[in-house]
Amino acid sequence: MKFGKVGGDGDGWGKASRDVSEQRFLTEPRSRLGELLRVVRIGVEFIKGFRALHFLPPCVTVFGSARLCEDNRWYGMARDVGAGLARAGFTVMTGGGPGIMEAANRGAKEAGGLSVGCNITLPHEQQPNPHLDRFVEFRYFFVRKVMLVKYSYAFVVLPGGFGTMDELFEAATLIQTRKIEDFPLVLMGTEYWRPLLAFFRESLLAHGTIDAADLERIVVTDDVAETVALVLAGARNHLGERIETKRKASRWLGEGGARRGS
Repeated sequence: MKFGKVGGDGDGWGKASRDVSEQRFLTEPRSRLGELLRVVRIGVEFIKGFRALHFLPPCVTVFGSARLCEDNRWYGMARDVGAGLARAGFTVMTGGGPGIMEAANRGAKEAGGLSVGCNITLPHEQQPNPHLDRFVEFRYFFVRKVMLVKYSYAFVVLPGGFGTMDELFEAATLIQTRKIEDFPLVLMGTEYWRPLLAFFRESLLAHGTIDAADLERIVVTDDVAETVALVLAGARNHLGERIETKRKASRWLGEGGARRGS
């Protein structure tokens, strides 16, 4: 796993991403020693992720497609919401890649905020996002998803594919089952999400596989100001009036905060 600043020691980030360790892990049992070493490696990934992200100011994670280009309307929406969240005092966290992720990071950076990415090593769609102050790169999807959830006080989801759907349902399930607090979950791009919301109402809710309260937790909007206001109100329920972190890094333990200019 790599972690560092973009433009400095992170110049090679995302360019050597054909890591097959997770594929082997999920394909078949290995030797006992091999499985034990795998557990150690996974543990090390968690520890490095914790060390890199622990001292961030409160984050909002923005999910969305890696495949949407700058001329796409939802790219512009993600850029605007990244800027709005940054001005409200949040760190904007994404999966660190291109497309919607890049747009949200770009907006945060342009607004003078802190922009962070949690990347996954894959054989494609891994061009570096140049708008990151800090990034962490993971081999394992499940470790990365923990990091994207653990440090966030809200989730903003823009149009995306299988990966975005996975992240949306992961966040929704954790909120539904109270594994995490009832943080804001906002879908942006009303036209895109309309068929999925209809499925929620006409199938899931109609057949009783979710409750009305589960659906009511999801806010759908195209309004950036409304999204930022919802996120800010939700975060203040947990953080109080000031959006800040009180954790301090220990130089003796080699810790460092991922802050602007660090």
